[in-house]
Amino acid sequence: MIRIELDEAALGATRIAMSPLRDAFCALHLQLPGRSPSWPYQEWVGHARAVWREDDRLRPLWELFAQSAGEFTDFLLPQPVGTPDVYEELELLRATEPAAVRALADHYYPGLAEAPFLRPFLTDPEAACGALADAYAAWWEEAIAPYWPVMRRLVEDEVLVRARTFATEGVDALFSGLESRARWQRPVLELTKHTEAEYAAGERRLVLVPLVFAEGCRLYSTDDPEVLAVSFQARGAGALREPAEPAADDRLGLLLGRGRAAVLRELGGPLTTAGLADRLGLAPSTVSEHLSLLAGAGVVTRHRVGRSVYYQLTDTGRSLLALLAGQEVLSAIA
Repeated sequence: MIRIELDEAALGATRIAMSPLRDAFCALHLQLPGRSPSWPYQEWVGHARAVWREDDRLRPLWELFAQSAGEFTDFLLPQPVGTPDVYEELELLRATEPAAVRALADHYYPGLAEAPFLRPFLTDPEAACGALADAYAAWWEEAIAPYWPVMRRLVEDEVLVRARTFATEGVDALFSGLESRARWQRPVLELTKHTEAEYAAGERRLVLVPLVFAEGCRLYSTDDPEVLAVSFQARGAGALREPAEPAADDRLGLLLGRGRAAVLRELGGPLTTAGLADRLGLAPSTVSEHLSLLAGAGVVTRHRVGRSVYYQLTDTGRSLLALLAGQEVLSAIA
């Protein structure tokens, strides 16, 4: 269990940031031998495992993963800066201070200074980090990049929803709806992990990082003396899956039609037509038609932010879901 105490200053400095590199890292975990990924990821994993086995460019990642005991240094994962461009994050990795690389390598791999996989990080940290960044880039290009346009929209939607929740409803609403492995009891955020750690109020500020591949591993990054980066599962990972068979007792689907019911269920927070289409695996034109009908019935409302139009449930829509879908519905985002 990890306990993070957050005072008012730390809560005020909390931010939400995307990190494609952390998604790539968690995706590595998800496809490792012995893992049994859940059905949203199974089709992707088949391709990813072939890339992992057969692409020799990934050797620096193979070696670090093979020697790890489940903990990873921050030179593998630079602090997230909120960019949607993985290559910007890889440049941060390449630019890691040599002294920091040596210290972290010595800390996380004690007694292995002469091991061939670790020696470059101690003798020539710049070159070693460059090779590691190249390995990440190869993994990204072969296993992640084809999915990134969809993933990016999912994560950007998640950042928007969480940021609006934080701004309009406060930290309690932000943390209480985070995910099943996190529990917020003011002023402490608890994370279910196999390691034990406690952080007192005022020690670090918090960065929350939504990930599509968070099922691979929930990350929390500790080497930075000022920042704790904590990942959580972004909604909509089903965009990577084949459509599931509808339940036989789907009363909402019987009333509205399966497609319209799926759109209504997915609107836990503000989403665009494109974001909904990605999550549901439907054509944007189909989703747009469903949204128009749902808006006409008063169960969905729309509002414009810049050039984008966002849809969300009305009170009537939430009541309809509660009555017919038999599931908990997220509170409205003002």
